[in-house]
Amino acid sequence: MIPKELLDILACPACDERPPVRLAADGKSLVCDCCRRQYPVRDGIPVMLVDEAVIPGPPAPPAAAAVPDARPAPPARRHHSGNG
Repeated sequence: MIPKELLDILACPACDERPPVRLAADGKSLVCDCCRRQYPVRDGIPVMLVDEAVIPGPPAPPAAAAVPDARPAPPARRHHSGNG
């Protein structure tokens, strides 16, 4: 566990504004909400090195089965009875 006093003074070294970082929900990293970098916490020690940080990719899209078919439906056919 990282002491609150330490968390209060830690900032993202990659951002020019030096925004604060927060402890991730799993407690395994410190997260910068500005640049999204995640700095690892190893043996309770934050590793605030830009080269050690991870920038997570975008969220995965939904499974292919859940994505509706993007093709338009074929036009409806009209049948003529031949009377006319």
